[in-house]
Amino acid sequence: MRFAFIIPVFLLIIMSLSGCATHFQKGVIATRNEDFATALKEFTPLAEQGFAEAQNNLGALYYAGKGVPQDHKTALKWYTLAAEQGLAEAQTNLGTMYYLGLGVAQDYKTAVKWHTLAAEQGLAEAQTNLGTMYYLGLGVSLDDETALKWFSRAAEQGHAKAQNSLGLMYDDGRGVPQDYKTAVKWYTLAAEQGHAKAQNNLGVMYANGEGVPKDDKTAVKWYTLAAEQGYAIAQNNLGARYYFGLGVPQDDQTTFKWISLAAEQRLAEAQFNLGTMYNDGRGVAQDYKTTVNWYTLAAEQGHAKAQNNLGKMHEDGEGVPQDDKTAVKWYSLAAEQGHAKAQKNLGFMFADGRGVSKDIVSAYMWLNISASLGEDIDSKSRKKVEEFMTPADISAAQILMKECVAKNYKGC
Repeated sequence: MRFAFIIPVFLLIIMSLSGCATHFQKGVIATRNEDFATALKEFTPLAEQGFAEAQNNLGALYYAGKGVPQDHKTALKWYTLAAEQGLAEAQTNLGTMYYLGLGVAQDYKTAVKWHTLAAEQGLAEAQTNLGTMYYLGLGVSLDDETALKWFSRAAEQGHAKAQNSLGLMYDDGRGVPQDYKTAVKWYTLAAEQGHAKAQNNLGVMYANGEGVPKDDKTAVKWYTLAAEQGYAIAQNNLGARYYFGLGVPQDDQTTFKWISLAAEQRLAEAQFNLGTMYNDGRGVAQDYKTTVNWYTLAAEQGHAKAQNNLGKMHEDGEGVPQDDKTAVKWYSLAAEQGHAKAQKNLGFMFADGRGVSKDIVSAYMWLNISASLGEDIDSKSRKKVEEFMTPADISAAQILMKECVAKNYKGC
């Protein structure tokens, strides 16, 4: 699992400042020593005199609430004053405020404006942020080639986030021909700087043998480094390694540890996996009620497998009171996402009239859609449905099936 992102990093200036260097450097030293009251005292008069570097640093203190109550509007004020003087660090900080809607209404176009001004001055952080906005199509038209340009410029300066993002573009073939080896190169550079997302992405490449020889032990190494930084996707991936014994001895208790940490961060895949561990009694005592709790959390985030399994638990009355209507609800949500098993389950609910009005045509439609996606529908069950259908019913079901597939299973 891999993702791209924009993360606020509010840059402080640490260079010397001619004419007021003594007071400015006192503020910088105080900031480094986490003596924010002194930093505030030193930066404020300089900022009021119009020194851009001090204005930027004062904005950072107000943004973070260091030495002063957190105040995004005041942070925005000081960033703006510094940005208007052309200070690149302030420009990208201001762009991020507009991107996140902190101290001002969210405005992606204005964010792009400020990030662009800073990026054109060569600031790697701004180049990364601007690349992300083109990558996601925020405030500008989605433009992979332009995203690639800005990520490349920042990555060549050694910017870890940009290196990871550039790796993603080569990995996915966005803005450039897909090239796993080059993706691995950029992921590695970022991972070696301790970038958790890149470490996870590099683990995926070794796990799948993409751009490098398949190597489960090396995959575990990189997943572990990212997981220990608290990165939920890596924690889930590492848990899966221990679950199946890939690159490490099989260990249900260690699986449970890592999957739990990821699930507690609301990662839907981990919530589903943790629910399955409680359902199967692996690494923990079997507990259907807790299974239902974790499946529900994942299902509410749209996780199709969790929705199907939750439907089954309601249908069977495991961990919850038996409830066919609720089972149909969850089966339907998963079926609309193309989950073949849920489509089969929903078909049988229609066939039997459980939790929904009996509808043999809809039953036949869902069962055939499920079968077309590779789900095994035993001939006995299929015949049980067909024996109640007329040729006209079968024809109607086939028409509905085509319409449902054309609508990508929505509103069938």
